[in-house]
Amino acid sequence: MSSPQKALNYIGGEWSWPDGAGAIKSINPADASEVVCETPESSAEELDRAVDAAAKAFSGWRRTPPPARAVILQRAGQILAERKQRIGELIAREAGKPVAEGCGDVQEAIDMAELAAGEGRRLYGDTAPSELPNKMCLTFREPIGVCGLITPWNFPVAIPAWKSFHALICGNTVVIKPASDTPMCGHEFVRALADAGLPPGVINLVQGRGSVVGEAMIKHPKIALISITGSTETGKHVAAECGRTGKRISLECGGKNAEIVMDDADLELAVDGALWGAFGTSGQRCTATSRLIVHEAVYDKMLEKIAKRAAKLRLGPGVDPTTDVGPLVNESQFKKVMEYIRVGKEEDKARLIRGGFRASGGRLDRGWFIEPTIFADVDRTMRIFKEEIFGPVLSVIKVGDLEEAVETLNDCNYGLSSSIYTRDINKALWAVREIEAGIVYVNGPTIGAEVHMPFGGVKGTGNGHREAGKVGLDIFTEWKTVYIDYSGKLQRAQIDTDEILASGN
Repeated sequence: MSSPQKALNYIGGEWSWPDGAGAIKSINPADASEVVCETPESSAEELDRAVDAAAKAFSGWRRTPPPARAVILQRAGQILAERKQRIGELIAREAGKPVAEGCGDVQEAIDMAELAAGEGRRLYGDTAPSELPNKMCLTFREPIGVCGLITPWNFPVAIPAWKSFHALICGNTVVIKPASDTPMCGHEFVRALADAGLPPGVINLVQGRGSVVGEAMIKHPKIALISITGSTETGKHVAAECGRTGKRISLECGGKNAEIVMDDADLELAVDGALWGAFGTSGQRCTATSRLIVHEAVYDKMLEKIAKRAAKLRLGPGVDPTTDVGPLVNESQFKKVMEYIRVGKEEDKARLIRGGFRASGGRLDRGWFIEPTIFADVDRTMRIFKEEIFGPVLSVIKVGDLEEAVETLNDCNYGLSSSIYTRDINKALWAVREIEAGIVYVNGPTIGAEVHMPFGGVKGTGNGHREAGKVGLDIFTEWKTVYIDYSGKLQRAQIDTDEILASGN
């Protein structure tokens, strides 16, 4: 067999494998015998080198006109478009997604390149009238500095794009720590930016373990900002560390998303949404549908329809174009989800109506596959109702009316995405107002965010910041307020206003 590919570090414009660094193997989750690539087990010293390179490049990049920065991001988007199929297939091998989802992952990065490049001509500030004569008031966005980006394995190209393109268009420099499960995806993403002509040091990539590289990143005194997508527990730890040094931080953490199905809903459409929301990406999305809250009048029909449809989903390697549901990303995640299934089976009231076991037979024996799993008659006291599972497990809950449905949805420590299926516009708008979540879909699944809209949640899901859209610029910029006085004399704000009014000047 040929040697596996190398997913390298990229520091100061150079690709490298650190001297003496051990290798971390990236394993194909659909076939644990296949090593997709090897990546260096980088040290804190390697992170130091990357931060120094980013700090050195910051002065020149922040002075580069934003429209000129935009040209490079546009070119990166074009390069990603040219390589979309190949990178989509790589995502299928490293993350386990079906190729179509992998290509969709890359498409999000392409879309974000287009959006961020457009912002190069729209980094608007505000002007406002002064309270004093012959004086101007205006504001500018300014970059923060070196940004540390910690990205996950479930969207190994899209999420680095969401974070880095906004950071870069604002004039920041970047150090990325990708997930060790998908290092080659991180390598290919950064390579597209390097090939697009980004100056050396503006973007840097350090591969390795979160416990080493990630920890060094959140404690590094030259990093001004941390943006991380990960579990809520990890987010709390990172926030505590950043609080000690005064770093700005953006958290995108867990979710326990719910779809409400009312008695007047289009049930076929609701089933489509629940299946895609619960089992797309094998349930490994922060926006995945983990809870299905169904009106009692259509509860039995929904159970019957969704169980029948779930049974037809085809499991297999992501590279197989016929695959609907791929594997879990690694053995650890597989064991975690299987433990939640065991917990669900032992709950007194919950009924397992579909799945609940490891998928086996033929090629499935070689990977971390779990049958799409559905529990019925779940209630709010159960762990499978309350805790994020991050796998292909759906809990179905019966309710009597809309008010109870929304109350049930809100009875959760998370608040990322949500959904309601109804033909009644009054019910829909009432639910939109009352649901405690950063994202609400009406007659659509809980997954499917668009890059020009704000993305993020409330409660345990994050710390109030949003990614994507124009508001995604906010975390990566500071506001500078400028006053220009051309009166030729000393004017004292607030103090002089009575005199001005009295004099009529």
